[in-house]
Amino acid sequence: MRITTWNINSVRLRLPLVERFLAEHAPDVLCLQEIKCLNDQFPAKALAAAGYPHQAVHGQKGYHGVATIARAPFEAMGSVQFCGVDDCRHVATRHETKAGGVAVHNFYVPAGGDEPDPAVNDKFAHKLAFMDEMTAMFAGLRDEPAVIVGDLNVAPGEHDVWSSRQLQRVVSHTPVEREAMAGMIRAGGLVDVARRLVPAEEKLYSWWSYRAKDWRASNRGRRLDHVWVTAPLEGRALAGGRSAFRVHDDARGWEKPSDHAPVTLDLS
Repeated sequence: MRITTWNINSVRLRLPLVERFLAEHAPDVLCLQEIKCLNDQFPAKALAAAGYPHQAVHGQKGYHGVATIARAPFEAMGSVQFCGVDDCRHVATRHETKAGGVAVHNFYVPAGGDEPDPAVNDKFAHKLAFMDEMTAMFAGLRDEPAVIVGDLNVAPGEHDVWSSRQLQRVVSHTPVEREAMAGMIRAGGLVDVARRLVPAEEKLYSWWSYRAKDWRASNRGRRLDHVWVTAPLEGRALAGGRSAFRVHDDARGWEKPSDHAPVTLDLS
């Protein structure tokens, strides 16, 4: 089962890129974040024509929003509302495989604004509270076969950013966020697939800022997009070795791209 996560940064604006990716890589399941549209504005017909008629969409006007699309039928499991705010940041689906059902949780974690101080920045406070509620949720998933994917907006490791020393006070790599993410993983007994298959000392990014004139030459990236699995899926997630996990950084160089690259796991 090939699962891809991609912060598309407006699915309607970048529909041709999604169609190209589907044609070239044929994931069984594609999880999109920041679709930036209402449910009835989602390009459902175009994606069905591309071979993905099964869709679970949780969108809102102009920003945020998540969607999961698939080639085969799935069970829609609904969405969790975090922090009492329905800002469309989660959708869950259940997919049948030869080895049994697999739940896929598609997340878009709040970015957190610019100032890493919850006392003066409500957006950062919201991000930390959102992650706390995710931690409680994951504690209840420990024994379930589940995949957690999405733009989680935290680059946790030293080599998940271009300069850990320089980004210590930059939102997405601050110590409090990194510890919150580590707590989420501990609570759910989760496996960070990327860092189990790619050595921790190797630079690994999934996002590059639009501000860089030549993003590839400067290569000041961050690993914000994640694929995690619960313990019951650990063997299946790691069975394919390093080739089963990849960041499609070539898509960052396509015309009018998202600032995020797709990230794929082949689940054995």
